[in-house]
Amino acid sequence: MSPAELDQLAADIRQFLIEKVSQTGGHLGPNLGVVELSIAVHRVFQSPRDVVLFDTGHQSYVHKILTGRADQFDLLRQRDGISGYPNRRESDHDVIENSHASTALSWADGVSRGFSLTGQSDRHVVAVVGDGALTGGMSWEALNNLSPESDRNLVIVVNDNERSYSPTIGGLATYLTNLRGTKEYERILGRGKRVLHNTPVVGKHIYGALHGIKKGVKDMLAPQGMFEDLGFKYLGPINGHDITAMERTLLIAKGYGSPVIVHVITEKGRGYTPALEDLAEKFHAVGIVDPVTGKPLKASAPSWTNIFSEEITQIGQENSKIVAITAAMLGPTGLDKFAQSFPERTIDVGIAEQHAATSAAGLAYAGMHPVIAIYSTFLNRAFDQLLLDVALHNAGVTFVLDRAGITGDDGPSHHGIWDLALTGIVPSMHVGAPRDGARLREILRQCVAITNAPSMLRFPKGAVPADIPAIERIHGVDILHHGEGKKVLLISVGSMAGMALEVAQLAHQKSIEITVVDPLWVKPISPAVIAMCADYSTVVVMEDGIKHAGIASTISETLRETGSNCSLHSIGIPLEFIEHSKRSEILDDLEITPAAIVQQIAGWVS
Repeated sequence: MSPAELDQLAADIRQFLIEKVSQTGGHLGPNLGVVELSIAVHRVFQSPRDVVLFDTGHQSYVHKILTGRADQFDLLRQRDGISGYPNRRESDHDVIENSHASTALSWADGVSRGFSLTGQSDRHVVAVVGDGALTGGMSWEALNNLSPESDRNLVIVVNDNERSYSPTIGGLATYLTNLRGTKEYERILGRGKRVLHNTPVVGKHIYGALHGIKKGVKDMLAPQGMFEDLGFKYLGPINGHDITAMERTLLIAKGYGSPVIVHVITEKGRGYTPALEDLAEKFHAVGIVDPVTGKPLKASAPSWTNIFSEEITQIGQENSKIVAITAAMLGPTGLDKFAQSFPERTIDVGIAEQHAATSAAGLAYAGMHPVIAIYSTFLNRAFDQLLLDVALHNAGVTFVLDRAGITGDDGPSHHGIWDLALTGIVPSMHVGAPRDGARLREILRQCVAITNAPSMLRFPKGAVPADIPAIERIHGVDILHHGEGKKVLLISVGSMAGMALEVAQLAHQKSIEITVVDPLWVKPISPAVIAMCADYSTVVVMEDGIKHAGIASTISETLRETGSNCSLHSIGIPLEFIEHSKRSEILDDLEITPAAIVQQIAGWVS
């Protein structure tokens, strides 16, 4: 294509993205920002022979369009449709399916090293990494282990969308980019260094002065210092919306023959006015919206996140020791309201959950009570720090996990189904699971009152249901429904309460009487729960985490130790990776529906 045709292609892709993503929901802003970047990468490199890796992968929509999947965007993030992230089952052009940030450079190190070891050194690896992903420590671990002096064909494209491209230095920057990006330039510098170093008395001093001047000029013109200090060849900054400039720079990087960093300036949400007017998120992720105005087509009901946001802000007003910590997700986790009221007590660590946990332990030691609000799936990244920095040191740190359980559209790496099993093996950990907004407020306050051990509160994605009052509370355990006799006890964990009550009502119609209880705290398990289990012949645990090592498993182990003869059964998530679909569709597949559960209970009872 000619430059004019490429510009038209970019415009067509933007219009296509706005039209399709507004109908399905998805990561609109990031993809509008990488249209030209993606086109240039595919013009210069030959995917899939050359491997293109995306960090997090939410900016891979344009890549999918360019690799033959445009006709599948009507079902983006839906059942039987394409994923919102790269997916190997879709295409040979996709490699990394894990959509957690800051991992692509480690992948790039491994793939490029593997190519070198297996005689495939003519294959290139391109890692597209957002500037946000560079706030994650794993990115810097990878950079520290990548050898800039190696002969591996590796190009790291840093997609910087937090700054505007400055046209005032464009020409000079392009000249220096071409100069610095040639092997001949390095050879000339090396030869000059040797000559000057061999010159008696003044040689080394002259070289030092010239090198200092060169470095000073380069650092003044472009922010490459931190990369070049690590030994990497740095090219940029480049206007990421200029396909010709991008192509020219990527060709230089491709021919360099060792790891190169290409710094690209892009504009998140480019070409879409509603995204550009969204100063906080730039339409990072949207639901179904009007393609013209960007406004949601369906009013959103109060969410679990909203309730948490209100309550933690109120607690912050009452307790000056509360500190809120976010890992680059202030708005999505509901801490934005707290930050507005208490900016000095709000800490954004970037995409660095490990650091957040250990820093929180330090804050607790110093007399504060940190509240770390993250998505459930991202706690996985900080497990070692939770175990050995927080729990081992009896630190009063509260973890608030949003998006717990089956989340749906974003696929296997975003389901929050691991946290109950992970925290179940952490000594001294307190874990609460609210069934509604009132219990969320209650348990959150109890969490921040725990000062000598870690605590955790978990809740699902989406709208919060109407409050479900308890008939009575016995030793901290809420009785939600009384069944005649003591045949079946149904223990409902957190947000499963509404479905548990439906199960009890449906079972009653089939002459099966079920008592439903909510333990509120699932770690440690209340002795009252164990005592109740001993009174029933059949006990069923409903949880929205993996069954393996989950709450049912913990209760079963305790019952064995007490010598109970009851029959215990588990309703939960199987130990497998679950693809993207609507939450309701996934639960239906797993037979976690009132009708299916009643049928299972009937079989167990008989």
